[in-house]
Amino acid sequence: GLHPVSLTMERIEAIFGSMGFDVAQGPEIESDWFNFTALNTPEDHPARSMHDTFYVEGGTATAPNLLRTHTSPMQIRHAVQHVKKYSKLSNKDMGQSLFSGSMPEIRVIAPGRTYRVDSDATHSPMFHQCEGLWIGENVSFKDLKFVFTDFCRAFFESDDLVLRFRPSFFPF
Repeated sequence: GLHPVSLTMERIEAIFGSMGFDVAQGPEIESDWFNFTALNTPEDHPARSMHDTFYVEGGTATAPNLLRTHTSPMQIRHAVQHVKKYSKLSNKDMGQSLFSGSMPEIRVIAPGRTYRVDSDATHSPMFHQCEGLWIGENVSFKDLKFVFTDFCRAFFESDDLVLRFRPSFFPF
């Protein structure tokens, strides 16, 4: 049979798929650009250091390769391909076109393995993660709350769940 983690990831994909989300896929060996730069992670951010990230052979001194530290690079790749599919814009204009309403919305989840240099009793250097990206002209926090609530009720098979949302800010 399938491993419990594989079964869980398949279930997550099925539930979000029933809500109209696509599943993004991408490489586990990633470029610095997709993993950090495209997400506005500053050059001096601790996650970019050798003690937090597994850097691998390949790439260049200014654009090294690494084992992805999160699944956000798959979101970036999906968004870039979405824009290329629906528009003929230059790379400089891609970000603006996503918010202009000139193309279909992006509704995608990015499940997969991620890697970080953590090997103490409370961490594993490899773990699974699922992130989501929903960009549309009329998408609001209300929609996000509805999707998360609906997902949790389906996943935990209970309509009695009460969720609490606690906002936080990451400046990158």
